[in-house]
Amino acid sequence: MLAYGHGDVHAFEALYARHRGTLYRFLMRSCRDRASADELFQETWSRVVAARERYRPEAKFSTWMLQIAHNLWIDTIRRHRPQAGEEETEHVFRTLDAPETEQPDRLLSEFEQRRRLQLALEDLPDEQRTAFLLRMESELGLEEIAQITGAGQETVKSRLRYAFAKIRARFSE
Repeated sequence: MLAYGHGDVHAFEALYARHRGTLYRFLMRSCRDRASADELFQETWSRVVAARERYRPEAKFSTWMLQIAHNLWIDTIRRHRPQAGEEETEHVFRTLDAPETEQPDRLLSEFEQRRRLQLALEDLPDEQRTAFLLRMESELGLEEIAQITGAGQETVKSRLRYAFAKIRARFSE
């Protein structure tokens, strides 16, 4: 990356060849949607290119690159955070107005659980939410999460433990 920052185009070609598979696998596991993964893949490489002159080797290149991808993915999640849609909300309110015999508990249960999880995730500190999402949505291990977030494995384990405890407490309320 340093050579690329000094104008060596062949150095970028080597970086791309060496790290494109790792990056794409990470994004596919994170997004689980080819179109989103493709978009984030392109945006990550665009950010790498844009940062070529500012890059400082404070971490391995792959860690730095995956951190860019991770941050882009988290931004995407925040922008597209699942919200109860108008139709779904109206259905729940119509159901609430229905007579008791027509209102099985499960009609509201799924909506409530989704909303409670959403609120619980919003209440988590950023570090815990990030670790939780990487673990549960991307199915990444402690070592991978530690590498991406720049935290130690014990710190990641602690963040996950606190995140799960807070989410369990939220659901037991």
